[in-house]
Amino acid sequence: MLDIEAVRSRFPSLNNEMVFFDNPGGTQIAQDVLRRMQHYLLNTNANHGGAFTTSLRSDSVVYEARQAMADFLNAARPEEIVFGQNMTSLTLHISRSLALLLQPGDEIVVTRLDHDANIAPWLLIARDRGCTIRWVDIHPEDCTLDMQDLERQVTPRTKLVAIGYASNAVGTINDVKRAIELAHQAGALCFIDAVQYAPHRFIDVQELDCDLLACSGYKFFGPHIGILYGKYELLQKLEAYKVRPADNEPPEKFETGTQSFESIAGLLGCLEYLAWLGTTFGASFTHQHQELLTGRRLALRQAMEVINAYESELSQTILQALTPLPGLKLYGIADPQRLQERVPTFSFSLEGWRPRELAEQLAVEHFNVWDGNYYAVEVMTRLGLEEQGGLLRVGLAHYNTHTEIERLGRALSALKK
Repeated sequence: MLDIEAVRSRFPSLNNEMVFFDNPGGTQIAQDVLRRMQHYLLNTNANHGGAFTTSLRSDSVVYEARQAMADFLNAARPEEIVFGQNMTSLTLHISRSLALLLQPGDEIVVTRLDHDANIAPWLLIARDRGCTIRWVDIHPEDCTLDMQDLERQVTPRTKLVAIGYASNAVGTINDVKRAIELAHQAGALCFIDAVQYAPHRFIDVQELDCDLLACSGYKFFGPHIGILYGKYELLQKLEAYKVRPADNEPPEKFETGTQSFESIAGLLGCLEYLAWLGTTFGASFTHQHQELLTGRRLALRQAMEVINAYESELSQTILQALTPLPGLKLYGIADPQRLQERVPTFSFSLEGWRPRELAEQLAVEHFNVWDGNYYAVEVMTRLGLEEQGGLLRVGLAHYNTHTEIERLGRALSALKK
């Protein structure tokens, strides 16, 4: 069972009256992250590939972080992990390489549920290579992906299927395993945007058999850094857009220029925090996975099991707080029996309030919440909400409390125009 006070004590920014419900846009960072970043900058600050002490130490930190991230995603080898500024930059970068595999008339499948970082890069290369974009629709009543439509959109001409693991707008978890199977049956690649899934559930890229998957460290308690997983054989095959002296082997050939090594060190600290969480509170989950995973991989799996269990309780509480409120309309899965089909990201409208006005009013009460479309332009347009300013979003993390949610319910109930 999670000790919430022990968890919150590891996050320095939580020691004030502010309530952080802005987590889908970026979480708070653990003390372990700050410690690693400070140590790097004070003792290990150097560029890559030198013969001298600080450069050797810096390279060692990068390798250790790469191995830890491979453990987090259950990748087959650390060389399948590429670091970059953020998921969007990495996706745009790798899209140029993937574009070289495309011919006029080839098809790319995207969804109405995705963040634009998993749509715009594919629209751009389709335009440049003369390819066709095929769109997968959603069910507006619960904001789930229309899987039958996905099956229709994947054809023998499909070369890439791009799909999000979880929606940053409405919290829906997609059946990415099925999407990957459909892509592979058509001889296509599958790209997974796991940015919103990574803070909440365990990711196993080998079990999924995905070709490429991207996420962002600052969405799961680390610094501003992006991570791209790719099957090693695919990364070897793809041509990288890089400067000539740069390494010709993955992953370095995709890591353009000098990396933010202090952020990579911070990511290592983040994964150390999660391993602590799993080791400390995840013993009850050990029996399910101990034969398949050991060491840090097991600890990270246990951490995500603990987080999922606690966040399920938080989700029950927020449904109880929001659904009775007059004039409030929640978008996405609202059935308490279906909480395993969503992450704890809840977006809603409130009658008489524009989302921005509502966010400003809640900010006065020390709640950090997002409003707008959160770059999920397609889903807001599909729901007819884009011109109305989108929605108000409350995103939970495992350091949030039931008390904070109850405070939010009272604050919303007390609002007056």
